[in-house]
Amino acid sequence: MQTISPEIIFRGKDAWVNALPQITKITKSPLILGRSIHTGKPRNKIFRDLKNHNLHVNSANLQFDCCFEDISRIKKIILKNKHDSVIAAGGGKVLDSGKYIAECLNIPCITVPLSASTCAGWTALSNIYTKNGQFIRDIVLRSCPKILVYDHEFIQTAPSRTLASGIADALAKWYESSITSSAIDDGLVQQAIQISRVLRDQLLIDGAKAFKGEFEDNPSWRNTIEACGLTAGLVGGIGGEKCRTAAAHAIHNAITQIITPNKFFHGEIVGVGLLLQLRLEEMKNNNKLADQSIKQLMVLMNELKLPTTIAQLGINVFENQNLDKIANFTCRDKSEIHFLPFEIRKQDIVELITNFEQQKLKI
Repeated sequence: MQTISPEIIFRGKDAWVNALPQITKITKSPLILGRSIHTGKPRNKIFRDLKNHNLHVNSANLQFDCCFEDISRIKKIILKNKHDSVIAAGGGKVLDSGKYIAECLNIPCITVPLSASTCAGWTALSNIYTKNGQFIRDIVLRSCPKILVYDHEFIQTAPSRTLASGIADALAKWYESSITSSAIDDGLVQQAIQISRVLRDQLLIDGAKAFKGEFEDNPSWRNTIEACGLTAGLVGGIGGEKCRTAAAHAIHNAITQIITPNKFFHGEIVGVGLLLQLRLEEMKNNNKLADQSIKQLMVLMNELKLPTTIAQLGINVFENQNLDKIANFTCRDKSEIHFLPFEIRKQDIVELITNFEQQKLKI
């Protein structure tokens, strides 16, 4: 069974308004799930519009990341108030929480991304973290969201940093799927890989223009946000698990194990993991093009003001056994690192990160 896409997708400038008649057909008592104070304005609009359509609406906010503590608390609220759907409005952690809660309670989930930071509004997948933001595991869901509302005016309210993060995360689709799945004899998988290649090319062309430009009459911005929030999800839907993640996400998951004072977005960490993956391919798989790919990515990442080392994520890998912690988690039995077509050992990751952080390898 494959869960390829949401049942209905509304996208564009008036997506939320256009979605309202369909939403009112499937829910009479929705819970709006959010988190950040920065998304308060669009969530207030969602609340008012649903009230104006005579729905019994309540709202609740996550206190942490997409963690079991928050999930359990929100489930109790829904059951107590007899809500018949979850409308998850926010970034990736909110969207993942809403999808998982809805599945547990067997009620519809409507996702309303409020930034272009991830494709979580599309996918049948929830990434679970501790309340401190440490990755635990991902959970494959039975279905994608019932409705995805990708409203461009909502996306405009997000800080530009979220767009940069989304670009880094979406770029990883090509670099991860092309190495994990290129030998798979499955037409849909191969088509997914080619979609991810076009996705990469579009982001290399339009990403910086979107990040620096205005929203209105800017096709680069429109193309980029939809690439990050929609096309990236389609790649995983068509291609399956191995078209989703490899070393870049495995290293992301390991880096989150180190608790730091400053929070970094998912895609910002994945971007660093992507540079490390390419160095790993050069080191272990004799990839002659890896260095050129890194140089190409570095130009864009600098334009997007993205971190390009673990140190820039606020982590010194040479203290507090951080390097061992990252290497151990990266290489654990169920890690996505093992999707790579060559063997990876803990010592490989130690050597890779040591050289990378000390800048012994020219970037």
